Amino acid sequence: MPFDQTQGRRKTCCVSFSHSRFSFYAEAAIFLPMDLFENQPKQPKAKAGAGTAPLAARMRPQKLEDIVGQSHILGEGKLLRRAIEADRLGSIILYGPPGCGKTTLAEVIAKTTNRRFERTSGVLANVSILRKILEGAAQWKKMNGQDTILFIDEIHRFNKSQQDVLLPYVENGDITMIGATTHNPFFFINTPLNSRSQIFELQPLTEDEIVQILQRALDAPTGLNGLVSATKEGLQHLAAVCEGDARRSLNALEIAALTTPPQENGHVHLTQHEIEESVQKKAVVYDHDEDGHYDTISAFIKSVRGSDPNAAVYWLAKMLYAGEDPRFIARRLVILASEDIGNADPRGLTLAVSAMQAVEFIGMPEARITLSQVTTYLACAPKSNAAYLAIDSALSDVKSGRTLPVPQHLRDAHYGGAEKLGHKGYQYAHNGDGHFVDQEYAPTDKIYYDPTDQGYEETIRKRIAYWNSRREKS
Repeated sequence: MPFDQTQGRRKTCCVSFSHSRFSFYAEAAIFLPMDLFENQPKQPKAKAGAGTAPLAARMRPQKLEDIVGQSHILGEGKLLRRAIEADRLGSIILYGPPGCGKTTLAEVIAKTTNRRFERTSGVLANVSILRKILEGAAQWKKMNGQDTILFIDEIHRFNKSQQDVLLPYVENGDITMIGATTHNPFFFINTPLNSRSQIFELQPLTEDEIVQILQRALDAPTGLNGLVSATKEGLQHLAAVCEGDARRSLNALEIAALTTPPQENGHVHLTQHEIEESVQKKAVVYDHDEDGHYDTISAFIKSVRGSDPNAAVYWLAKMLYAGEDPRFIARRLVILASEDIGNADPRGLTLAVSAMQAVEFIGMPEARITLSQVTTYLACAPKSNAAYLAIDSALSDVKSGRTLPVPQHLRDAHYGGAEKLGHKGYQYAHNGDGHFVDQEYAPTDKIYYDPTDQGYEETIRKRIAYWNSRREKS
């Protein structure tokens, strides 16, 4: 819209951010009514840093090429990327943990599309506000022929009524919805809305990706402009403690830069020590793909196997504090429940699988409680590796060529002509005394499963002994 020179004048608005001997400066032209500032006394200068956007906001990517991570949905040739570039995007739901780029992706879409863009939040928009936005989008399309993209942050906070309001507008194409949520949409968003949208799951950023984002912030003119540097160890520690959350890592970097005294030349250098002090979290000796990782998980598993709940919880705490993926720990506990406890306490596997699902569902930090529960339970459970030894022994025989033929009476007899082939004589176990009949199930006397006298396996052992005694009498 042309500016009316008679109603106001052009002013330049300057925003600066200063720390010691480095500063960040932005200038924007704005138009202000002439009489609003006429004869106004000069205001005192704002303190350094006042009014400046946070580092995380300044470093938000402006185009698809700038987005770090999420290559599984944004890589070259991927469906979502093609839809964005062709401006053929339908309604989508972006699901992922905090700081993984959901809002960033929505804003990049807003900048690359030719559609009108509106945004709201599941925290702020009630049904009345939502209806106004939706009706406005429908009217805009009728009058201007332009579609509207509606970005809804934290869409999981909408109740059923609010979600139902969206349905007809999404159905009719009056809006293209982009919903962002940290909660599983299959649990927190209505099925009709899910079915009308494509769901894309965003992954937590890797530590290497976080380091890349941090280094970009150190160098970029819109970031720290090369006036702050950091050691590789410091950036890696910051990436580890921020657990895949880019926003959190940038906020922490900014705090570290602002609170670290500059050197004589005004340059701020961040070592691991300064970063630890700034984020109030010490680094532990734990590398995620080398000895620290493997040694600690080994100590953890051996402590549970060795029935020492106190040691097991300590190693669990070390891994969680160092930023280990809780899902990795949960998977190892599921394996341990079968390998080291087995039928001595069959509930151990049930609990471990439930814990794995719970960890996936609730995430950290609450998942630490679930992992502690299953760790202490398994550590205190009776132990048996009989099931583990049984399958390995049987596999060894199969691999070595000990392939046994299936007895004739056990072969499939559910087809015409089976009896002519000799597939007969099977005795239905449930018709026998105690649901047991003495017949050959494999042409071998080798014992693979030898239950111990621990926990429930003692009951199993007695039961097998009873069946064997009946075989001897037959």
